[in-house]
Amino acid sequence: MIDAFILPAQRRLLQPLAQALHRRRVTADRITLAGFGIGLLAVPALALGWFGLALALILLNRLADGLDGAVARMGAPTDRGAFLDIALDFVFYAVVPLGFALADPAANALAAAVLIAAFVGTGSSFLAFAVIAAKRGMRAEDYPTKGIFYLGGLTEGFETIALFVAMCLWPMLFGPLAYVFAAACALTTLTRWWQGWRAFG
Repeated sequence: MIDAFILPAQRRLLQPLAQALHRRRVTADRITLAGFGIGLLAVPALALGWFGLALALILLNRLADGLDGAVARMGAPTDRGAFLDIALDFVFYAVVPLGFALADPAANALAAAVLIAAFVGTGSSFLAFAVIAAKRGMRAEDYPTKGIFYLGGLTEGFETIALFVAMCLWPMLFGPLAYVFAAACALTTLTRWWQGWRAFG
């Protein structure tokens, strides 16, 4: 919902670190893959109940997610980089609820399943819109630096990470947080379906 407003500030904050990595010939794809590996480590940390460590790993993953784009823009952004970025992001978003389900299956499994299903709705509607938008040569004016057409909504990247942070800080509230966010994701999916229906009619 607010990604378009915070992206310019994020780019300014990450610029010095991105420049340092670029000077050392660290590629954007390497940052993307390293960030994904770090993010996957949050799953066993969550399963073991190490919520502080999981939070640190989640934040490091998001740091890498911001840095890869910043480094890519210092050279020539590639289609492969854009593909890796979005494909691995969606997997990362799904495995975090899985980690909470593994931590306490009796209390968290159903809520995690509902949340992951809601993520499928937001992710599939996002990607389906991007595919048709690319076919028509459309561009997202609010997200000019994105490698694919970026369709906003009520639940975007910032809101999802804020959810994960809250879940790590208050793991006993995982269920209520998951259900509330899943409802917001459902609303996002419905609005994206409507946008697609109108835009591609």
